[in-house]
Amino acid sequence: MSKIKLFEEMKKYGFEQVVHFYDKATGLKGIIVIHDTTLGPALGGSRIWNYESEEEALIDCLRLARGMTYKSSAAGLNLGGGKAVIIGDATKVKSEAFFRAFGRYVQSLNGRYITAEDVNTTTEDMAYINMETNHVVGLAGKSGNPSPITALGTFYALKGALEYKHKSDDVSKYSYAVQGVGETGSNLVRYLIEEGAKDVRVCDINKKNLDKIKTEFPQVKVVNPDSIYSQDVDVFVPCALGGVLNDKTIPTIKAGIICGTSNNVLLEENRHGDMIKERGILYAPDFVVNAGGVINVYHEIHGYNRDNVIADIKLIRNRVIEIFKIADAQNINTQQAAKVFAENRIKLIKEVRSNFINR
Repeated sequence: MSKIKLFEEMKKYGFEQVVHFYDKATGLKGIIVIHDTTLGPALGGSRIWNYESEEEALIDCLRLARGMTYKSSAAGLNLGGGKAVIIGDATKVKSEAFFRAFGRYVQSLNGRYITAEDVNTTTEDMAYINMETNHVVGLAGKSGNPSPITALGTFYALKGALEYKHKSDDVSKYSYAVQGVGETGSNLVRYLIEEGAKDVRVCDINKKNLDKIKTEFPQVKVVNPDSIYSQDVDVFVPCALGGVLNDKTIPTIKAGIICGTSNNVLLEENRHGDMIKERGILYAPDFVVNAGGVINVYHEIHGYNRDNVIADIKLIRNRVIEIFKIADAQNINTQQAAKVFAENRIKLIKEVRSNFINR
């Protein structure tokens, strides 16, 4: 029996819709959450994860969907927030039929939810989903794999954080500890090194990822995953899963800046956001920093032009600086400031649309 009181949770955080789905033929089972569609249809990726319980899957989906609302709003996009989680072992469940079954559930929402790739899903999987619904982005031949663009947005956010804290965004002057060198992490390492970074330390629990990054960039230093937090560097760059900034890890961090691609990197947003602030660490809020992926696929909806995408990606730098200023002016942590920034836009656009105009 689930311990979470779903309707209370929906009321508290403004969720619009929670859909559980199951397909007997393929064994597909999962959840789609639509958080807020004030700005537009809810967009969020579909991740496959072998959750320990249905409650764990639901909590993750709720949190991720809400994060997508803030991410899209802060990125200046006309999108709401949503997410899909599919329960299962990604190495065993994937097939054409599996994803086509999922595509039919996406289609049943009639455009209220637009899906994309996420953890353990690929552009090839999106192609199968596209056989059953047009409400899918991140397709090969269009915007494609979002990881390089997500990493690029994080790179510009990082430069904004360096400028704000040190009055110089010269990447070559600083040192970095990158946690996770999968798709986004490895691309971010590439941007750092191409910009002149000389001290880049990395870790990953996947040996293949480490072998690949060392082959491409032999100058990086591989460190133990348990010691990545305490590296004596200028910037800690979390690019793995969420919740890594918590009671145990925050006191060990030596870096003066935290800026990475991970979603929901704060285990508890308010408490751990405050802990980071009290330690004098400048935290670049994850949902602002890693918005490159959603910006990339948003342009796919309206006609993809890479030059326009890159122009939007570069604006992430100015957004994080504006959020740092809000945090300082209101004496709040930067995660709270980012929410103020995002919520103000949602509120303003809702008021702008309060009168009826036929279009």
